[in-house]
Amino acid sequence: MHQFLPFAWFGGKCVPFAEATLSVATHALHYGTGAFGGMRAIPNPADANEILLFRADRHARRLSQSARLLLTELSEDTIHSAIHQFLCANRPTCPVYLRPFVYTSDLGIAPRLHNIETDFLIYGLELGDYLSPEGVSCRISSWTRQEDRSLPLRGKISGAYITSSLAKTEAVKSGFDEALLLNSRGKVSEASGMNLFLVRDGVLITPGVDQDILEGITRSSVLELAKAMGIPTLERPVDKSELFIADEVFLSGTAAKVTPIRRVETTELSAERPVMTAIRERLSAITEGRDPAFDHWVTRIRLDG
Repeated sequence: MHQFLPFAWFGGKCVPFAEATLSVATHALHYGTGAFGGMRAIPNPADANEILLFRADRHARRLSQSARLLLTELSEDTIHSAIHQFLCANRPTCPVYLRPFVYTSDLGIAPRLHNIETDFLIYGLELGDYLSPEGVSCRISSWTRQEDRSLPLRGKISGAYITSSLAKTEAVKSGFDEALLLNSRGKVSEASGMNLFLVRDGVLITPGVDQDILEGITRSSVLELAKAMGIPTLERPVDKSELFIADEVFLSGTAAKVTPIRRVETTELSAERPVMTAIRERLSAITEGRDPAFDHWVTRIRLDG
């Protein structure tokens, strides 16, 4: 069972989680007309009255842009203010995952985005490791990643995640932990909710934004961090066969953080992951506020003022 935080942001204020309820006729429930974000927050190990948010500015910007894809406005300032009040109300004492969500709150049956009410909520839950830090097994999904010409993949549109749900369940029911989706051109796109990286001959490789991926914030952080660490990077199409011969393969995401892939289909991958390990350790130091060079990636929220 998930351990949800006691308060949610709902209707423009913090209310007890149990009171943040929606009508069964809510438009977004029926048509997937919503967009969500995901943010990790941890108590500062050096100051119990301070919460650290990783790349809050980028998360707020993406959610605001996702709202525009739904033809509604949700400013970055509104998001930041709500998150601040939400964290001060909940005062988490362990790592948590925040789920902000902008959605069509109208009660109606016509699938549309015009002349319709929208709203914004936030809830949170305690979350440690979403996937095993020791590594996961993956299968190539029979489901195909959608194309940007069919729906706006630059946003985390809730209705799009039916494909992720089908792929994830297919993987788990067939004995794997996670699914890897190919795009309509047969190239590797991403996992059910994470971006994918591989290392070949010392080069960090990831599918580019032209491969129908989500523009992941952890993904872009890994690329920027790798360049700062002197690791060569390359964004390009990735063939399925490369997964079986890569020196390292791993996933990245807000919930997953940096998680190694230990097996693809029936092929066991190397347990030696020097590039991924170096990046993961540096990223952990950054999120905990222990890396001055990347302190600008961390938003500090005071709970006592």
